[in-house]
Amino acid sequence: MDRYRNQPEAVAALVREREIHKDAYIDAEVFALEMEHLFANCWVYVGHASQVPQVGDFYATTVGDQPVVMVHHTDGSVHVLHNRCAHKGVQVVPEGAGHTGRFFRCPYHAWAYKTDGSPLAIPLKKGYDNTGFEQCEASQGMAAVGAVRVYRDFVFCRLNPEGMDFERYFGASLSTLDNMVDRAPAGRLEVAGGVMRYLHRCNWKMLVDNQTDTCHPMVAHESSAGTAVRVWKEAPEGTPKPMAVELFAPFVSSYEFFEKMGIRVWEHGHGHTGVADSIHAAYSPAPGYGEAMEAAYGAERARQILADVRHNTVYFPNIMVKGPIQTLRLFKPIAADRTLVESWTFRLVGAPDLLLERTLMYNRLINAPTSVVGHDDLEMYERAQRGLQSRGRDWVNMARLYDPAEREQVNVVTNGTSESQMRNQMRAWARFMTASMRSGAAA
Repeated sequence: MDRYRNQPEAVAALVREREIHKDAYIDAEVFALEMEHLFANCWVYVGHASQVPQVGDFYATTVGDQPVVMVHHTDGSVHVLHNRCAHKGVQVVPEGAGHTGRFFRCPYHAWAYKTDGSPLAIPLKKGYDNTGFEQCEASQGMAAVGAVRVYRDFVFCRLNPEGMDFERYFGASLSTLDNMVDRAPAGRLEVAGGVMRYLHRCNWKMLVDNQTDTCHPMVAHESSAGTAVRVWKEAPEGTPKPMAVELFAPFVSSYEFFEKMGIRVWEHGHGHTGVADSIHAAYSPAPGYGEAMEAAYGAERARQILADVRHNTVYFPNIMVKGPIQTLRLFKPIAADRTLVESWTFRLVGAPDLLLERTLMYNRLINAPTSVVGHDDLEMYERAQRGLQSRGRDWVNMARLYDPAEREQVNVVTNGTSESQMRNQMRAWARFMTASMRSGAAA
């Protein structure tokens, strides 16, 4: 019996003001509806324009459960297409990066498409004469996704052709991407260092929730980051402080630090930790960087850019950005209990190489399959995925520092240990999940 399909009220009822029903995390039917509705109605990150710098360069990936390909078209624009031949449904290109030249060619029957998806050539096309081929779906070529927007070289798409526009969806939250790009003296970023992929045996929303959970670092990371700090304190006086210790130490900051750090909550599920302070605020300066920034922006503007040290910015539904350390993590849903995490690193064009070195080290130490800190979180996610199977309780609590007025508030700064951003995410989850389930409703 379908409990949730075609039942928008049942789906919406999974989200209460202060708690979330466990089915949102463990139910396969709910997961299928997320792929059909949530990831179709939201603007989802696809990739970065620096991954496709030349005409014909492509990057094939997934949005929800949909295979897509981002490609640099012949007119210089970036397109996002469904990665499916219009003929027999074969994926035209494999996942990952490549170069297709001026057209795509299906490896099965050699049907060819321009890099905007429009049909180019069909072998033995006369075989379709007088068959009504022109009225067939196949004659239209590779399908484009519903909408695409490139914002400061970050490429987003909305699978559905109708829905909330890009500017309304992201609003003031785009300031995090602005700050991340503005940190480059040249005003642009490049993907650098490849990507680290790491399979988690848990629901994708557990990772999203964790990004603004500031009551766990000093507990879950005590055995890893805490040990690194204790070992460092035993080093002989005068020993230079390793970069790794700088990166580890803030993870065991006190509750008081995180309370004062603050959380900002935006509309539509977006928000960030690190308003008044951040775990990224006290890194050693990179020689020559300040001078390069002042030359590019002037002293006052450079100071403003570098003083904005946001911790984790969640872009709903499934990415997290760390502007001050130039990383982006993408939480790609595979199943109700499987998530592929991709961790991307960026070069600040025009900045000293030491900053890229710090970014790459952070990614290895914190986010990689071989990381030290990341495994602490992974164990908690997987314990939660197993624990939520228990019939002893049905609801996940998100009541910390709850304020009934928060539903009507926009761009609000609150206590850094509040769970208000998690509640914000789940309110957005319910809204975008049901937008296309309710006939005639819009997001």
